[in-house]
Amino acid sequence: MFTVTRSERNPILSPVKSHPWEAMAAFNGCPIVSGKTTHMIYRAMSEPDLLKEPHMSTSVIAAAVSKDGFTYEDRKVLISPDREFDLYGCEDPRVTKIDGTYYIFYTALGGLPFSADTIKVAVALSKDLNTIGSKHLVTPFNAKAMALFPEKINGKMTALLTINTDRAPSDICIAEFDSPEDMWSASYWDAWQKNADAHKLSIRRLPDDHLEIGAPPVKTDKGWLVIYAHMQRYGKSDHIFGFEALLLDLKNPRNIIGRTKGPFMVPEAYYEEVGHISHTIFPTGALLKDGKLEVYYGAADTHCAVATIPLDNLLASISGTDKKSLVRFPGNPIISPRPGVAWEAYGTINPAAIDLGDKTHILYRAVANGNISTLGYASSSDGFSIDTRSDKPIYFGRAPFELRTDGGTDNYGCEDPRLMQIGDRVYMTYTGYDGRVPRVAVSSISTDDFLKQKWSAWSMPQAITPEGVNDKDAAILPEQVKGGYMVLHRINESVCADFVQSLDFSKERITQCIEIISPRRGMWDGGKVGISAPPVKTKAGWLLLYHGVSWSTTYRVGAVLLDLEDPTIVRARTAIPLFEPQEEYERKGVVPNVVFPCGLVVRGSTAYMYYGGGDKVIGVASIKLSALLKMLEI
Repeated sequence: MFTVTRSERNPILSPVKSHPWEAMAAFNGCPIVSGKTTHMIYRAMSEPDLLKEPHMSTSVIAAAVSKDGFTYEDRKVLISPDREFDLYGCEDPRVTKIDGTYYIFYTALGGLPFSADTIKVAVALSKDLNTIGSKHLVTPFNAKAMALFPEKINGKMTALLTINTDRAPSDICIAEFDSPEDMWSASYWDAWQKNADAHKLSIRRLPDDHLEIGAPPVKTDKGWLVIYAHMQRYGKSDHIFGFEALLLDLKNPRNIIGRTKGPFMVPEAYYEEVGHISHTIFPTGALLKDGKLEVYYGAADTHCAVATIPLDNLLASISGTDKKSLVRFPGNPIISPRPGVAWEAYGTINPAAIDLGDKTHILYRAVANGNISTLGYASSSDGFSIDTRSDKPIYFGRAPFELRTDGGTDNYGCEDPRLMQIGDRVYMTYTGYDGRVPRVAVSSISTDDFLKQKWSAWSMPQAITPEGVNDKDAAILPEQVKGGYMVLHRINESVCADFVQSLDFSKERITQCIEIISPRRGMWDGGKVGISAPPVKTKAGWLLLYHGVSWSTTYRVGAVLLDLEDPTIVRARTAIPLFEPQEEYERKGVVPNVVFPCGLVVRGSTAYMYYGGGDKVIGVASIKLSALLKMLEI
């Protein structure tokens, strides 16, 4: 598992109105390092020329330099449209240095109207990134986004390129050259194109996916790392631009070692959402620095930006060598509906868990026929095996907001509990449902009565979210911060927070939504998100598990790290799922493809996650706490 962190200094390049050639946009940059200087080769766009017909913007390839990788100076035009094959624009450069020569591949626009017949790959050669020695048309057919590997492979110069970018479907392909002249040889490409299928990397998942090479390949000890652009529903109004990654064999880059299962980054930041083409990100460069991969990208076709990924975590995740994942207990499910027990006949799911008195105490949602929910109790000495289990519900609906008051007889009750010990009391947040709109409810009990299983001592529940607002998945941070208690809750699709002054919930109410995390459209958590277990305090921050739902309605688990002093600040968030449905009891059930945790217990150095599977049974998975926090490195 790994995180993606956008630089706080983004965007690192933006349009400059006093430079007519980049007055509209400065984006899709590809960096290359020479000594202590970073050279950024990027696409620059002018404002539409009102003195010419048609009134259109023109793209050039520009260059800038930086000593710190963030502040770029000496911005100038490096490649201008001056040949028949690029007369209408030069776009989206990728630069690689081999044998003392910089090869700058770019998209050449050779005619109007822009079409598959006029959009091709060209290359410019330079010795110093200040002057261009020569330019050549590379592909005689429709292609974009070509990039050389930074060294010869098996004695050949090797490149990746995207073909048929404007004649869907596009494909990412590999090409090998005995000499630089082969790159712009029409006879070479004629022979290559006749056998194009043999050169394709088979990575498309869906027929309408659009793929393009992003950054030039980066050499790692695990393989060639390739960041590429993946567009879902390309050409449609709801298309989504995302980043994915490939790992290719060092000696035979036609061999795919591993890849991400889906996008690990989609547009989220304001500079990615608003611009020349809104809601767009596009990777064009990558560097290795201090154990991290720096991914450079265009944002909203207007700016250059950069994000970092811990390299070891990324490679372990892609290559399948990540041994730090949550491990399911072989005896799962640990709790299932018992034959003949009517109050849990339809499901035993979504368990809260708390560690008290050398035992793990589990409160689970029990569902009777008619979707009537109450709470059952179980305990475990070792965290895995169940020692005791209640014969009847230990908690059930008592207040109007969790009972049917309209004459209905089904679809109501107490759902999805979370447990927190604060002082000498155990607080339980849960969803109270009256068959119409779910609300967050709170009840509490003294720790002593909880351990004695004196369930009649639960306080009268209070609904703390507004009537008529769909609000659920709540937990209380178990200590005061910022002068109060933070309550996490979910309104509609997003996780929110609010602060209350005391734990007297007969007086306190949730009145606002401070956004913590929201869905990332197009990613595994793009449908909705909600918290899982209550946050756990660590030295690194508050560890919070959450569930994410994809558009295919698969429930998976991710993690965020909240700031210790201000937990409304998200320090890190996993880019890919931490846990997802795999076993039959998770993939099948009342609702298929669901893992839904409500409890996380830390014993010693181990974290135990308790979750509902398939909306039918309960399982447990464990992981070293240090390994879980390692995944949240930034």
